[in-house]
Amino acid sequence: MPAFEIVEATVEDVHAAFRTGSLSSETLVQLYLDRIEAYDDSINAFIMLNPHALAEAAALDAEYAKTGVLRPLHGIPVVVKDNYDTADMQTTGGSAALEGLVPPDDAWQVARLKEAGVVILGKTNMAEWAFSPYVTISSIDGTTHNPYDLSRVPAGSSGGTAAAVAANLGMFGLGTDTGNSIRGPSGHNALVGIRSTMGLTSRDGIIPLYLRNDIGGPMARTVEDAVRVLDVIAGYDPADPITERSEGHIPDSYMDSLDPDGLEGARIGVFRWYMRPDSTHPDILARMEEAVSDLRAAGAEIIDPFEIPDLKFEESIWCEVFKHDVEAYFASRGPDFPYKTLDDIIATGKYSDYIEDGLKSAAAWTEPPCPDLYTHPPNIEFRNMVLGAMDEHGLDAFVYPTWSFPARLIGDMDSAAGDNSQFMAPQTGLPAIQVPIGFTTEGLPVGMTFIGRLFAEPTLIRLSYAYEQATRRRRPPAAFK
Repeated sequence: MPAFEIVEATVEDVHAAFRTGSLSSETLVQLYLDRIEAYDDSINAFIMLNPHALAEAAALDAEYAKTGVLRPLHGIPVVVKDNYDTADMQTTGGSAALEGLVPPDDAWQVARLKEAGVVILGKTNMAEWAFSPYVTISSIDGTTHNPYDLSRVPAGSSGGTAAAVAANLGMFGLGTDTGNSIRGPSGHNALVGIRSTMGLTSRDGIIPLYLRNDIGGPMARTVEDAVRVLDVIAGYDPADPITERSEGHIPDSYMDSLDPDGLEGARIGVFRWYMRPDSTHPDILARMEEAVSDLRAAGAEIIDPFEIPDLKFEESIWCEVFKHDVEAYFASRGPDFPYKTLDDIIATGKYSDYIEDGLKSAAAWTEPPCPDLYTHPPNIEFRNMVLGAMDEHGLDAFVYPTWSFPARLIGDMDSAAGDNSQFMAPQTGLPAIQVPIGFTTEGLPVGMTFIGRLFAEPTLIRLSYAYEQATRRRRPPAAFK
């Protein structure tokens, strides 16, 4: 019998093989570990591997042999960004200062995934303290490379997760998104990334950047696999009170929204503010025009252009809350955690040069933190402005390019980046899904973002899945097939 092909394999592929007896989780995990050993030296996606992965897979195989029942994500090998607490592995946020420090328990999302049956292969590299949307560089593990072109960035801060999943070094992964960091790396690595509605998923046990904007969620090669993860991690967590807002808004299963004809009759706006020819790479503009045509061909009614009256991009409503939030996180790690303040971290000298100014600026901040997105007046006003414009046109969603320029060369921090993710979803709490829409002439991935209404994940899933099924734009990186 031929070996199971893990490149581009899905959860359904794996579970089908488990059911026929042609594959075990232990064998699957070993295949991934062998692939990581062969390829990760060039990508540098992992900070550490899970030394218990094979034993955990064997235990899941024994459970299945006894019960005949597969858990929702039974035996699936996954990767986790190293700002999620894991009770059996260190959690560092990319900081050498936290090397070797193991949290007392799992983050909420990690615990839910383990209950669903995953095997964590390892913790992935990230922009240190999640400070950069552009690069994935940490003092604990150095630089992560984009598997589509090793001379280029995978974006940040969840670039390690993105690179690992894109190169088939894990079936899917967890990232976090404050302003860009699920959708941006997914865009640069031809992945599906879901930033869910603020309050749909718990942030408990995740090292914060700006907690009021932070969301954790899936990064996967297909919409279906990302949705399988969302099914597991969505829900109320008493440790994160904002998740109370999700009650009454979660369907029995988001999988019910996977409709290949889901674009038929949908009304989708094209937000051309992010598609201006003078500030958009021509290849990305061309892929977006093709994507809009594909949406129309699949039955969507296109409103083009979709405009939001009185929108002022130059007015920032970001609030500096890192010091307050990260020090609260330090306290959550218990009395034996060696750091109490951000100044304690700075005093170690264990940080990358590129974040020094940001760390010291944050440590000097003395203003009280802003309220959350649901109670802070500027965020309320902005959200109402966006939703009002959607209402005026009767939109189900609107779309724009996730990046206006392809992935930069590593070391280039001066050329146009084209990050379009910092504004709409992070400042409104609205959900967003990034999907691959093709490649530049140089073979670099291009992505498109769908934005929807609060807790309208079923609609966004229906639209993005139908687009994916109609186009099939993703392909794996040529050097890692």
